[in-house]
Amino acid sequence: MTKVIISGGGTGGHIFPAIAIAKAIRAIEPGADILFIGAKGRMEMEKVPAAGFPVKGLPVSGFQRRLTVKNLSFPFKLAASMIKAYWVVRRFNPDVVIGVGGYASGPTLRIASHLGIPTLIQEQNSYPGVTNRILAKKVSKICVAYEGMEKYFPAEKIIMTGNPVREDIRNIIQHDQKAYEYFNLDPAKKTVLVTGGSLGSGTINESIQSCIGMNLDREMQFLWQTGRNYYESILVFLSDGNFPNVKVHAFIDRMDLAYSCADLVISRAGAIAISEICVAGKAAILIPSPNVTEDHQTRNAKALEEKEAAVLLKDQDAKEHLHTLIRQLIRDERKTDLMRTNVSTLAITNASDRIAHEALSLKKNQ
Repeated sequence: MTKVIISGGGTGGHIFPAIAIAKAIRAIEPGADILFIGAKGRMEMEKVPAAGFPVKGLPVSGFQRRLTVKNLSFPFKLAASMIKAYWVVRRFNPDVVIGVGGYASGPTLRIASHLGIPTLIQEQNSYPGVTNRILAKKVSKICVAYEGMEKYFPAEKIIMTGNPVREDIRNIIQHDQKAYEYFNLDPAKKTVLVTGGSLGSGTINESIQSCIGMNLDREMQFLWQTGRNYYESILVFLSDGNFPNVKVHAFIDRMDLAYSCADLVISRAGAIAISEICVAGKAAILIPSPNVTEDHQTRNAKALEEKEAAVLLKDQDAKEHLHTLIRQLIRDERKTDLMRTNVSTLAITNASDRIAHEALSLKKNQ
């Protein structure tokens, strides 16, 4: 029986691709024993068991780039995580270990490579994070989604696979009646899906509040994932009026149904968000986060805008201009149809299968 460890998480952008890879491995080898290693207190400790896989938590946390007292505990948490990762990996004795990014992947992959276990990392972005750049020297294979990654990784280890996308999003039915019923939406109205990622985006949420303040919700309906940190404050904002065309969720579990309803998507420009938009074939306004390494979200968004597959709106311009852009695009079906056609040509629908095959090819007994 094949045994696989998948490590990483922290946000939905890491967790859901990891689950997609795990399911792809099970599709190839139904009896595969798969264990996740994540970070205690993070989303993966809830979402991974909900998907039917066991997970172990490490006490690791991120290192803050700014001066903060939290950094004083970082070396101790890292040491404790290395020790726990060692014992988990030794006891489980996997054939291969996969890292998908996030706090837990560093200790897990370092221990696995030290023990001589074949390892693979999946890099989602055009500019890799510090953890994956350090791990690249030790791992066996590196699966990427962008060209030109030889600048950061050993060329002989790189395999172009694309980013994994949840299976249910790959199989959505456009404008499915069941999807409208699930979210209590009106199929006769245009729907704007708003998401700032699993943790939410302050800029996007404030911009949508401005849109509602300008009565945009009277022309269309909004399906709005606020993120848990913003949910309560958004409910307070909405409590001041009657907004039947605004459906608010802290987190949307059924993103397949959400994409099904959407005529337009408002989103950050993270690699996985873009991959999902491409696979779902949706017109989108992308608002890159300014708080990411090397401004890679702007690069991601520009790549789509240059192909007329999305519209890029700068973070600093969103509050002032988002309402105008939404109104223009919702009314311009020729433009949005072109965007949907163009974005669909960029979709890679079998990335999780490719990564699963690459990982299984590393098994020690082969």
